[in-house]
Order: sequence, then structure tokens, then C-alpha cells
Amino acid sequence: MDLLLTLIAQGDFLDPGGGPDTSEGFRISPNFFILMFGIGFLLGSFGHLFRSRIMVAAGILLIFLSTILIPVALQASR
Repeated sequence: MDLLLTLIAQGDFLDPGGGPDTSEGFRISPNFFILMFGIGFLLGSFGHLFRSRIMVAAGILLIFLSTILIPVALQASR
């Protein structure tokens, strides 16, 4: 019930017509980023399983690169 009331209260602030212009789209296929995210997740999971800090760090780095750094860099370079 609390969740429903919160969503109703926030409804005035959620403008469906607002936000960034998405008419051009992102010209690069997201498959690469999804695959990179999955590999990072698996690498981090195995790193926790085998207690390897290097594997965990590599997994976190891959996830961070695939979700933030590479897409932002590609969008900024256009």
C-alpha cells in the first residue's frame, strides 16, 4: 500500500513527454554491452566463489565499463 501511495504522489513529477530526445537513437548495437556486462557479472561471481580479489575487481571493472564509461564516451564522441 505504501508503494502505491508513493507512486501516486510522484506521478505529478513524472512527465512522460519530458526527458532527452530519443528520436535519433543509439546507433551502436547494445549486444556488445550486454555481453560485456554478463561476462563481468560471471567473472565477479567466480571471483567471489574462488576468493580472488583480482577476478572480482576485473568483473566490477567490466560491469562499470559496459554500463557507464564506454556508452558515455561513444555518445560524447558523436
